[in-house]
Amino acid sequence: MSEEPDEAATGPFRRRSFLASAAVAAGAPTAVAGTAQAATPAAAAAGLGSVARLMAVPADSRGVEWLRSALQVAIALELSTIPPYLCGWWSVKDHRHEVARMLRRIVGDEMFHLGIVCNLLTAVGGRPRIKAAAPAFPGPLPGGVRAGVTVYLSGLTKPFVRDVMMAIEAPEVSLARSVASPTVGEFYEATLNAFRAVRPELSMRAQVTQHIDTDELHPVRTLDDVETAIGIIMEQGEGTSGSPLDSFSDDRPAHYYAFGEIYHGRALRHTEDGWRWIGAPVPFPEARPMAPVPVGGWRNPPTHVAQLLFRFDAMYSTVLDSLDAAWAGGGSRALRAGIHTMRGLEHPAVELMETPIPHTRSTYGPQFHAMRRPGS
Repeated sequence: MSEEPDEAATGPFRRRSFLASAAVAAGAPTAVAGTAQAATPAAAAAGLGSVARLMAVPADSRGVEWLRSALQVAIALELSTIPPYLCGWWSVKDHRHEVARMLRRIVGDEMFHLGIVCNLLTAVGGRPRIKAAAPAFPGPLPGGVRAGVTVYLSGLTKPFVRDVMMAIEAPEVSLARSVASPTVGEFYEATLNAFRAVRPELSMRAQVTQHIDTDELHPVRTLDDVETAIGIIMEQGEGTSGSPLDSFSDDRPAHYYAFGEIYHGRALRHTEDGWRWIGAPVPFPEARPMAPVPVGGWRNPPTHVAQLLFRFDAMYSTVLDSLDAAWAGGGSRALRAGIHTMRGLEHPAVELMETPIPHTRSTYGPQFHAMRRPGS
């Protein structure tokens, strides 16, 4: 269970520091250079290692294979944020609402981040395995980062914003509270440090160029490109060392602080005492009452709900297949197909969110089950 963020923060805001360890995810990790081998079938299929094992490798032993393992974990991390953020956005009844616009923008950012990491992995000779890395909900964040956070799927509520959205993005030291457990940003910083130390040759083969929402995905050609790419992911999620409002392109708050504005109902503003949630009101929107998806998904749903769930999961699986194809030689054409199909997920999702669960005040919602092909 996540603790409630403090109403104000008076401590200084600084760039996250690097931690040398992380909690082990549920399921045993796969082998990484210099570590013992142990893996579940699913983790082995996705090439997922635990962040703890990755971090345990001495810095001077983190070579190209370490980078490939780390970037595959990063793919799983980025992918794990998109379903809960989509559920929150789709549940908002008025997409013109300020909160709906915030959530839509953040979903676009996360898709962009996923593309960046896939290009980075391709650049060092790896092949992104996206569908194999698709997480089950509810569950922990991939790789064991942010131990204790359970990511679940739900309509937008204040507890969901606090315990899932803010918990995923929280920096080690934020304007709202101190977080003792390892963060996604720390893992990215370790990955960037490994790029700086190894200075691997970067291949352009199979990298993808594509417009994703308001961003343009470009190939990474140089170490400077790597620095910029990873910096975008870290700063859009958690903010910069100067201000949570700093970014590469605009003054919109980083994801953690945008979610904080939704949770606190106020914009974040700087005062003589530090940053506080005392700005203009951010009204909480009317949202469809999608219940949290239980472990294993909805049990014995009515026929029409089962049909909607199957339709949604089939489309979601097509999205993942298209993403895999994009970085397996299909390029921007396959990526565009995946983005197009992803937009179509909203219709069955909203229909589910408007279907009451018998004997409750809540509704169904998508469960994001990746359908595996026979023999895969």
